[in-house]
Amino acid sequence: QVRLVESGGGSVRPGGSLRLSCQLSGATYNLECMAWFRQAPGKERAGVAAIEDDGTITYVDSVKGRFTISKDARTNLLYLQMNSLQPEDSGMYYCATGTQCSQLADFGYWGQGTQVTVSS
Repeated sequence: QVRLVESGGGSVRPGGSLRLSCQLSGATYNLECMAWFRQAPGKERAGVAAIEDDGTITYVDSVKGRFTISKDARTNLLYLQMNSLQPEDSGMYYCATGTQCSQLADFGYWGQGTQVTVSS
C-alpha cells in the first residue's frame, strides 16, 4: 500500500516563506516521479513542481526562482521550499507520485493535501 502525507502548510504574509514536506511510504516499484500540485477554490488542480528519479526537475513558470523541490530518496521524503510567497500562491497543496512526470493521468497516488494561505 502506497501512502503520502503532506505537512507544513499555514498562513503567511506576502513575501513570506513556507516549507512543505511529504512522507511517502509503502511499495515504490516503478514510481519514478514525485510532484507537487495545488488547487485554489473554483480552479482546476495544477502542477507546481516535479522531480524524477534521475534528478530532473521542472517548475511551472510562475514559481521559477521562488520555489525549490527536493527529495531524500533514502527516507522517501519530498520537500517544497516556497519563498517570496504571493497571494496567488494560495491553495491546497498536494504531493503525488507516479510512473513518470508527463501528464496528470500518470500520477496514481495522492496525499490528503495541506492548506497554504498568503494574505496581508
